[in-house]
Amino acid sequence: MALLKFLFPPTLFVTATSLASFTTMASAGLSEFRGKNVEYSKFSNVGSKASDAEKSNNSTLPSRIAMATLYTPAFLAGVSSFAIFPEENLRFLLLKSAISIHFFKRVLESCFVHKYSGEMGVETMMMILSSYFISSAVMIFTQHLAVGLPEPAIDLKTPGIILFLTGITGNFYHHFLLSKLRNEGPNREYKIPRGGLFGFVVCPHYLFEVLVFWGFALISQTLFSFAYAMGTTCYLLGRSYATRRWYLSKFEEFPQNIKSMIPFLF
Repeated sequence: MALLKFLFPPTLFVTATSLASFTTMASAGLSEFRGKNVEYSKFSNVGSKASDAEKSNNSTLPSRIAMATLYTPAFLAGVSSFAIFPEENLRFLLLKSAISIHFFKRVLESCFVHKYSGEMGVETMMMILSSYFISSAVMIFTQHLAVGLPEPAIDLKTPGIILFLTGITGNFYHHFLLSKLRNEGPNREYKIPRGGLFGFVVCPHYLFEVLVFWGFALISQTLFSFAYAMGTTCYLLGRSYATRRWYLSKFEEFPQNIKSMIPFLF
């Protein structure tokens, strides 16, 4: 089978978790595409059908605390894997390092770069936290299962490192540009993003985040890492489509030629 030239042979566990991961993420992306948005960021009050009484009973946290918290367990999963799985294996070392670096960056951005107004529901935070933590932990564990197996015929570690570094750099740069658009505080003042790839797509930070996860996949070369990257791609395509639709509804002058996430295509 041609696919096995790129992947370690999957076990039943890896196949089942891969299917579950892709299905969950792809379904979430389809929901975003259809307008059922996860309620955080600019979508925190969009499409919510809960009554004021119900909303007042929902536990919330300041957005900065919530966002930093939801990335922390995935970061800890990456860091703790160095002690839990100390195998001397370059591929495993690269994957553990990439996961740890990515989520540490997200924690730092949440604390020091992003601008917030409002709060995030604890339920939403826990949903996202669980997704990142479980997926990162399973990606690490499936890599552990692959240690000692014959290497795939085609080694993708080097392009994986290049994709990861490109993705994490581009993601940070566009997050920095977004942070310059708004003042922190109770008055939400959204503007049309400018600079970088914002002239081509409304969510270049999502595009580069996708590259990060495909970097994980090429470094790892397990079925789960590929399924997770594909699922993340589907989710962020849906999220970016919803974001573009939001900008079109808020700004009459929003350029029609700007795509959602992939320049000139989508």
